[in-house]
Amino acid sequence: MKLMTKTALSGETKSRYEALQGMPVTVLQIGEGNFLRGFFDWMFNECLKQGLMEGGVAVVQPRPAGREKIRQLAEQDGLYTLVIRGMEEGVPVSRREVIPVFSDVFDPYEEWGRFAELAASPHLRIVVSNTTEAGLVFRPESLGSGPILSFPGKITYLLFQRYQAFKGAKDSGLVFLPCELLEQNGDTLRNLVLQYAKDWNLPEDFREWVQNHNRFLNSLVDRIVTGYPDLQEAETWFKEWGVRDPLLCTAEPYHLWAIEAEPELEKLLPFRKAGLNVYFTKDLKPFQQRKVSILNGAHTWMAPLGLIYGLVHVRELLEHRELGQRVKQAVLNEILPTLPYAREELESYARTVFERFANPYIRHRLEDIAMNALSKFRVRLLPALTHYGGRGEPAPEQLVLGFAGLLRYYRVEQRADGSFAGRKLSGETYIVRDNPDLLVLISEIWLHGQTAGESTEQTVYRLLGEEKIWGQSLADLKGLAAGISFWLNRWEEEEQR
Repeated sequence: MKLMTKTALSGETKSRYEALQGMPVTVLQIGEGNFLRGFFDWMFNECLKQGLMEGGVAVVQPRPAGREKIRQLAEQDGLYTLVIRGMEEGVPVSRREVIPVFSDVFDPYEEWGRFAELAASPHLRIVVSNTTEAGLVFRPESLGSGPILSFPGKITYLLFQRYQAFKGAKDSGLVFLPCELLEQNGDTLRNLVLQYAKDWNLPEDFREWVQNHNRFLNSLVDRIVTGYPDLQEAETWFKEWGVRDPLLCTAEPYHLWAIEAEPELEKLLPFRKAGLNVYFTKDLKPFQQRKVSILNGAHTWMAPLGLIYGLVHVRELLEHRELGQRVKQAVLNEILPTLPYAREELESYARTVFERFANPYIRHRLEDIAMNALSKFRVRLLPALTHYGGRGEPAPEQLVLGFAGLLRYYRVEQRADGSFAGRKLSGETYIVRDNPDLLVLISEIWLHGQTAGESTEQTVYRLLGEEKIWGQSLADLKGLAAGISFWLNRWEEEEQR
């Protein structure tokens, strides 16, 4: 069976792919993962099909670990298949499409010069990214001649190269569309760029150009992109299509992109004209709080708990005899009361979220959601917990359970190969993917507690007190350490039976 490459194309898709090869790169995409391929690249493709945008996308990975996916994309001529499945107005839909938007695919850690060349291109207009919340942080590093590891460091380098190439021309700035699920993600990226510029002693004129002639747009994205389906289903599709696609991606029909910008930006980003559910708004906060707290908050509550219980998919947890009801209680009874919006509106959105979670076509792996769960927890669920703490109220039951699941999931040991392994309640092992420094810190606290004969609550208290993990000490939140310890002890007893 042939691989998904340009030789597998035909008809209109083949024509558009061939036309793309003669177009300049207008978009730089930092992020090779499932989400951007099932969200932004699909949107860009819709605009290209309707003749509303021009050019191609250059895609690079933000971390060296993404090298394999970039290699696969290059091997497949930048092509992949997207299958959108779900319910639309009560009717099941399933649509398959090959997405031809990548005109350049390369590893910036091996071809750093190509990254610098993009900076000097007069055609480049937009930079889109998804590096997870963990990517929007400042990590001091030197400005040398080689690749820069941090995402905002790369952007600083890109902009400085562009500033020099165009001699600071006012019209040479770029529009940045960060898709990281972080409040004020555009402002955060801009501030980090300025911090790197200051740390590297770059000229003051450059910093002024960054602030005055580049747009860092706060935005919020909402679509469940589940990536590769289960192996059996994928193989069935490959036989039906006659093409094998290791980069096959699946997503739900629902999509929303709220961008904090003036409606006039539609000229550059004609998403609404293409019929897409995109909003340009003066105030992103209502969109942000609702989505991050309810949908993403529920995901982050579910993932660690589900994994230690041996569950695989979101829908499987929703159907679990105990956890399914508890996650709904966490959202409706404990998260919604912390949000400053109309209860009826919030409940309606929450019902929509749980309907999307129960989509029979979606197999959203808890393992994927659990990646970088520490930073996700800080953004998505910690505000609800501290809301109760700030009022002197005890931490609510279901949020405590979700936090306990997180700490139990991160009860890890470092292996000889550098990976960090945890253990399900069944005794099976799993690999945790997160900031290595934080994983080392957490594993050392767990190990110390075990060797020193600490009680569970003593160890939990020390974990909660680590500001490096949570951004603040949580040790004194009323009832939190005791509540978490109750669940950890209960699970330990179950394991020993």
